[in-house]
Amino acid sequence: MELAPGLTDAAAFALVGLSFFTSLITATFSLGGGSLMISAMALLLPPLVVVPLHGCVQLGSNAGRALVMRRHIQWPFILWISLGAVLGSVIGGRFAYLLPGDWFVAVIGLFVLVTTWLPQPRFIVGNPVVQFVGGTVVSAVGMVVGAAGPLVAAFVRGIPDRQQLVATHATLNTLVHVFKVAVFVSLGFAFRQYVPLILVMIGSGLLGTLVGSRLLTRVPERVFRFAFRILLSLVALELIRRALWP
Repeated sequence: MELAPGLTDAAAFALVGLSFFTSLITATFSLGGGSLMISAMALLLPPLVVVPLHGCVQLGSNAGRALVMRRHIQWPFILWISLGAVLGSVIGGRFAYLLPGDWFVAVIGLFVLVTTWLPQPRFIVGNPVVQFVGGTVVSAVGMVVGAAGPLVAAFVRGIPDRQQLVATHATLNTLVHVFKVAVFVSLGFAFRQYVPLILVMIGSGLLGTLVGSRLLTRVPERVFRFAFRILLSLVALELIRRALWP
């Protein structure tokens, strides 16, 4: 059975295996997997297909992670960011096929580096207005460049408990990707021919989440925090590199 049109069996199964690996990474350290996934998909799939399919796969992966870790979700972070994400998806959807994404990618990379290594202002953690605006920007930019996880991470980085951080980050990403997929459906993107690939990748991603969530509790706190910042920085540098040297 062909998993996706124009994709060889070897390439399809490589994406399935990568879905497991990236979900394992993300469940263990909260992020890093989504950016790696979209980079691989960009090498194997047509450009106009990458962002919508990445949204579907990440929706399944993040929803599985949020479900597995649902007891640790910090709901006060969810409301205002997700409301902003609704508006951002609509705004971004109008430009998803029109705007060049390179300069957006570079700005995201710089923003992520700054928010990762400089002290995080307290208003980012608890201010509903900042969270609403942040959700709008995250979702709008995600419609254009695909991977908005690092931006979402900037708004939850202040959560002190690692399990709460991972669970809340996964829930926010789930909502962002729900809105993204809904907008692409309204724009007429033909998801049907890619359903087999999407389902298999989501299934392998769920297995990676189950393994990674077990590893999370075994990683020392200092190692987790350091690895989180290093992964975030590597993703940011890759985004900048991709923008400057495509």
